[in-house]
Order: sequence, then structure tokens, then C-alpha cells
Amino acid sequence: MSRRDVAPFRVGDRVRGISYVPAERREREASEEFQGTVVQIGSGYAGVDADRAFLWARVDDHTERQALVRDTELLDPAEAGRADR
Repeated sequence: MSRRDVAPFRVGDRVRGISYVPAERREREASEEFQGTVVQIGSGYAGVDADRAFLWARVDDHTERQALVRDTELLDPAEAGRADR
């Protein structure tokens, strides 16, 4: 995230990215590419911990992937009337 106050994604956006795996689970689990719909945007404050800003996306099998915002790109924006801002 840049130094702006607004997240670059919103709930309902269709995104593509690389899943985040915490250091303590990396021996048992690997990052993977995914495409899904943003269901939650987590912490990451501009100028403080923006490099650790997370989002969660629901993929086609109805499970969720956690990803760093910086490792995620927008594929299709949510419809304004359909998603929360």
C-alpha cells in the first residue's frame, strides 16, 4: 500500500495474487497463486506497517486465501451497488 489512506481493493473485487504463508508454517505449506473475490481487507497502516497489509479472498472451491496487498492485483472491480466500501 502506498501512503494513501484508502486500501487499493474493496470487498467484492476479483483479484489474482500469491497466498501468504507465515514463517512458522513454511516448512509444511507453500505459497500458491490464486484468483478469487476479496472478502476482507485487514491491517496495514500507511507509513507504519503498509508493507504487511493483508487481504483475504474466497476462491472457487469456497476456501479463502490470505495475501499481502502488495502481492495482489485487481482483475475485475466490484460493482458499486453490490459491494461494501
